[in-house]
Amino acid sequence: MVLETKKVDEELLEELSKVESIGSKRRMVAYRAGTVVLRSMVEDLLDMGFEWMLPVMLSRTTDPLWPDPGASIEYRPELEIYGARVRTMQSMIVHKRVLVSLGPSKFFIISPNIRIEKRERGRSGWHLYEFTQLETEIAHATMKDVFRVYERLVTSAIRAVKTELAQELREIGRELRDFGTPFEVLSRRDLERKYGAEWERVLPLQIREPVWVTDIPREFYDYEDFGSGIWHNYDLFLPEGYGEVLSGAEREYEYEKMLAKIKRDGLRVEDYEVLLKLAKEGKLKPSAGAGLGVERFTAYVVGARHVAEVQPFPRVPGFISPL
Repeated sequence: MVLETKKVDEELLEELSKVESIGSKRRMVAYRAGTVVLRSMVEDLLDMGFEWMLPVMLSRTTDPLWPDPGASIEYRPELEIYGARVRTMQSMIVHKRVLVSLGPSKFFIISPNIRIEKRERGRSGWHLYEFTQLETEIAHATMKDVFRVYERLVTSAIRAVKTELAQELREIGRELRDFGTPFEVLSRRDLERKYGAEWERVLPLQIREPVWVTDIPREFYDYEDFGSGIWHNYDLFLPEGYGEVLSGAEREYEYEKMLAKIKRDGLRVEDYEVLLKLAKEGKLKPSAGAGLGVERFTAYVVGARHVAEVQPFPRVPGFISPL
């Protein structure tokens, strides 16, 4: 079980830091499971007509991760190239919005992200400072459209792992359940009333199937209905204590509304000038999408004690491995 409230012990962190542990039985199964998961998801996306785009890793602009209450960034790496300051990618949301407006109407990206999380999150069992997201974006889509895409990806990948790695799963004592679709949809407001402020930690212990949670106040690019105050965004939570594995939203596309939200959040307008210019010219299309944490999902599949167990060279916040 992996939970923020469950502190990972020093023995496990020491084990993960040893190069020799690369070839341990559990981690070899995790590598194979990751291969099956990615192949299954990519094949499904291609079958659904998605274009496969390549990622960006350095840029003048990236996801601000603010004012997302779930963000915990200790440092935002920047460097100078060709006389300009660029940042490491925290997520490709800005690039996805531009691409879906000017290029393919639906696509996916296997996108490396760097988020220098606060050191204490290294012991949560669920955080990395380098990780990979399976990103999608679909022009003129709604959240329900995105739900159906990822429900197919998740359930198909689990079936593939169970079929292809049945013996390996038995050897590490992992019993995977098939999930029915569609997944249940819950409101963040209802969860707060039921479980209080700690709902994100409690919910994964209460559910037996994945659930969507909607209406989570977050960054300026997630669609917010100013009249009702409801956000058209969503996270996907896994059972067995594993928690949030995906975040996504319907997107803002109106110039004045985006500008007001950027200023409200205390962000630098110049960091988002491309988005704002497209919106002002009426070229920024409404869209919806999401990013699924590949390592987090694979960790769930193999029942990992720490998400870093699925990485050959663990990237645990606060700990620097020898490689």
